[in-house]
Amino acid sequence: MNAPKSETKFAATPAERLIVALDVESAAAARGVVAELDGVVTTFKIGLQLFTAAGPLFVEELVAKGKRIFLDLKFHDIPNTVAKAGIEAARLGVWMFNVHAGGGSEMMRDVAGEVSEFCSTGGRTRPFIIGVTVLTSSNRDTLSETGVDVSVETQVSRLAGLAERSGLDGVVASANEIGLIRETAESSGFVIVTPGIRPLYATNDDQKRVMTPGAAISAGADHLVVGRPILDAADRAGAAARIIDEIGEAVSGLT
Repeated sequence: MNAPKSETKFAATPAERLIVALDVESAAAARGVVAELDGVVTTFKIGLQLFTAAGPLFVEELVAKGKRIFLDLKFHDIPNTVAKAGIEAARLGVWMFNVHAGGGSEMMRDVAGEVSEFCSTGGRTRPFIIGVTVLTSSNRDTLSETGVDVSVETQVSRLAGLAERSGLDGVVASANEIGLIRETAESSGFVIVTPGIRPLYATNDDQKRVMTPGAAISAGADHLVVGRPILDAADRAGAAARIIDEIGEAVSGLT
């Protein structure tokens, strides 16, 4: 029996759809960002840089403060190792974590099954588990040099389908592939988390496949990951609020 998840995508408010990436070098810097966004943003992403610097105790610190944490460590290893890492992520109380869909169906089935069992047995809310398809910094050339001789769209569709059939709750995917995933997903509740979001006033930085917040929501994204356009803003709360307003307008246009 699967443990209950914290929400469905349909329950998310515009503010809950925004995930701010805490791509900073220390816990102190991250605390500053979280403090500046208090009352505006509830959901934050902790990735490899911050997790390596601050460790699991900082994840627990933010969870204890009522923040929803997307643990973005992109687990990719043998099935047993990834399953056990997923259990530890659930033990930390994260709202969501991800694995590389390229790890294969056995790896994804094991992590989904074992995390569900752990949470059900312990009376915990099971985090969303999503699969990484093709990074937004990658393009056809990136795939080709690693031996994947298909288009980005074909690879994303292939991995998204594999993730869904393996019991994952959704995927991380560029906004450019949202429509393709929606067309092929068997469940309307399949969650799509979209990084590479850039408001019109921001630069693309190292992202190759980007889209504005409103366009991504209109295309069918459930949650948007935004980092530098907020982190680098002089008024971080104001920048986040502008993105949330744009999300809200897009959501209203869908109803």
